[in-house]
This record gives sequence, structure tokens and C-alpha cells, in this order.
Amino acid sequence: MCVAGCEQAVRRALSRRGLLRSAGAAAFAASTLPAHPQTLAARHSFGRVIDLTHTMSAEFPTFSGEPGIEMERKDSFEKDRFNLFWWRIIEHAGTHLDAPIHFSQDGASVEKIAVSELVVPLAVIDVSSKAALDPDYLLSREDLAAWERRHGRLPAGACVAMHSGWGKYAADPGKYTGRDVNGTLHFPGIGPDAAAWLLKERRIAGLAVDTLSLDRGSSKDFKTHYLWLPSGRWGLENVANLDAVPALGAMLTVGVAKVKDATGGPARLFALV
Repeated sequence: MCVAGCEQAVRRALSRRGLLRSAGAAAFAASTLPAHPQTLAARHSFGRVIDLTHTMSAEFPTFSGEPGIEMERKDSFEKDRFNLFWWRIIEHAGTHLDAPIHFSQDGASVEKIAVSELVVPLAVIDVSSKAALDPDYLLSREDLAAWERRHGRLPAGACVAMHSGWGKYAADPGKYTGRDVNGTLHFPGIGPDAAAWLLKERRIAGLAVDTLSLDRGSSKDFKTHYLWLPSGRWGLENVANLDAVPALGAMLTVGVAKVKDATGGPARLFALV
């Protein structure tokens, strides 16, 4: 039951503009990062939301070639008057988060990552022209320097994302994985030198890639994983639509299930622009 004026107020609150403003205010109020409070305070509104998430399905490419998700129907609307599936998933399939514990002995599992570290500035490093010439390309320290010469210092507490152009191949497992006749994978990644520099010289919350791995496909030692995750930071893999996000100015929201002891998990990613 509404008192006088309530209906009009509710309609205004539920308008699309009202929802965007309310969601933006709630997100930023709940996610003040100590590393960069002024940056977050300045980002008080946004005009659009970009989905950075691939649709999870059994067909999405994986390292092993096995389905990343299997869905068994347990209840149907026709028979049970509701629909329900049981899922069997690989934690690290589809668009997903790597928690620190994924490549460390005692790092944080998913549920221990503070929510304030999951709403952060997003910096997109475009190396797509280089990756088009070399599928084994590694984002380098020089790529980071070139970005900073153009856009200024990387924001404190940010997620640094590699845009290699690989997202457009997600519907083609052969091209996306680059698996050769010997079984070696070929796709771009983030160079250990770049990761090490970010750890030492910048305050960065996470790394993101539009490929299957933070390390390039042909890696055998996963140096970037072993540098980055044990430091207490997270990673995002199989990120979609990075070509639609500006190099600087977007905020990233990472939505991931809060599962106890999980080493990672499928994520829904939003860029607020």
C-alpha cells in the first residue's frame, strides 16, 4: 500500500536513469578503495554499461578441450511447474576470475577477496595490431610505458587489461586456442617483465586478458601467474568486448560467486563508462 505521492516516487526511482544513478551511487559508496579514494569519489556517475562477459556454454573453448560446463535438467516447468538444472563446472572456464590461491600455497580463495577490490578503475592496453602479427605476443613493459605516455600514470588500484583482439575468435575454438599439431597452444599473454614492473612500481589490483590465460598459450612455466597471484592480486581471463571500452575512464565491476575455498570461478564483468 502506498501513501500519497508514493506511486510517483517509485516510478521515478524505477526509471532507467534512476536505476543507473542508484546503482552507480551504491557501487561507489560500498567500494571505497583505500589505495585511491579520490579516484572513486570523482567517478560518481556513468552513462552506459558494457558487458565484458562471454556467454558460458559447453562449446566455449577450454585448455583441455573438455566442456567448461555441463548442465543436467532436474526439473522442468511442464512436469514440476518450475525449471532447475544441476551444473558441473570447471572453475577456470569461460569468463572467469583467478583467485590468489590458484597459483600459491596459501593465498586468498574467492570468498576472501574484499569487495572493495572488485570495483576498480579499468585501464585497457591495446596490443591487437601486434598480436595480429604474432599470436605468441607478450604485452611488454614498453607497452605499459607507451600507454602512460599517452594517458598518464596508471590509476592506483586499477585492473590492467590486455586487449589483444582475441575475443573475436571465441566462437572458433581452433583459432582461439591456436592449438598446433603438437598440441601447443598459441595466443597472446602478459609478459612476466610487465607483471613484475606493475608489482614493483604501480599499485594494481588485477590483470585481465581476452585470451585463455594471463600467460601466453605456449608458456610452460606460467611465470606471470606465479608472479601475480601469490602477491595477493587477482586475474581475469576470457574477457569479452575490450574493444568497446575506452583506454582510460571506465570502472570495472567483477561479479563472482562467493564460494568457500574456491580457486576461481565464472564471473560477470561490467565496465561502467
